[in-house]
Amino acid sequence: MQLIYSLIIALMLAGVIGAVVPGVPGTSLILIGIIIWGFVKGTFAAISVPLIVTGVVLLLSMGIDFLAAYWGAKKAGASKWGQIGSMVGLAVAFFGLLPPFLVVGGPLIGIFIGPLLGAIIGELIYRKDLVVAVKAGVGIVVGSLIGNIIQGFLALGAVILFVFTTWPQVFGS
Repeated sequence: MQLIYSLIIALMLAGVIGAVVPGVPGTSLILIGIIIWGFVKGTFAAISVPLIVTGVVLLLSMGIDFLAAYWGAKKAGASKWGQIGSMVGLAVAFFGLLPPFLVVGGPLIGIFIGPLLGAIIGELIYRKDLVVAVKAGVGIVVGSLIGNIIQGFLALGAVILFVFTTWPQVFGS
C-alpha cells in the first residue's frame, strides 16, 4: 500500500511540474492520481474533499491559461494577431519544429521561445512595427509565465491537501 501511495505522490509531483511547464500535463495528473487512490482504497468517501478541490483547481488552471496570456497581451498592447502567433509558436515549439540552432535546452527552451517568436511575427504581419511587436511578444510570454506560476501553486496546494487528508490512512496518525 505504501509503495502504491508513493508512486501516486510521484505522479502528483510530476503534475505540479507539469502545471508550471507549458505543454506538459499538470493538474490532470494530480486528478488521475487521486482517482487511482480512490480505486485502490475501494472508496472515494475519504478523498472527496481533495477530489473536489483538485477538480476546481483543474478548471481554474484552464481559465488561468487563457486569462494570463490575455492579460499579458492586453498590458503590452498586443493584437489578436500577436495572440494567434503566440499559440502557433507554442505549437511549433511543442512539436519540435523550431530550427536546429536551439541545441541548448531543446524543446523546453523552444516552448518559451516559440510563443515569443510567434507573437512577434504575428504582430509584425499586422502592424509592421518591430518595437510594438517585441513589446507585445514579451507581454504575452510574461503573462503566460505568471499564469504558469499561479497554476503551479494551485497544483502544489492540491497535492498538499491530498497528502494531509490521506497520510493517516497509509502511515497511521
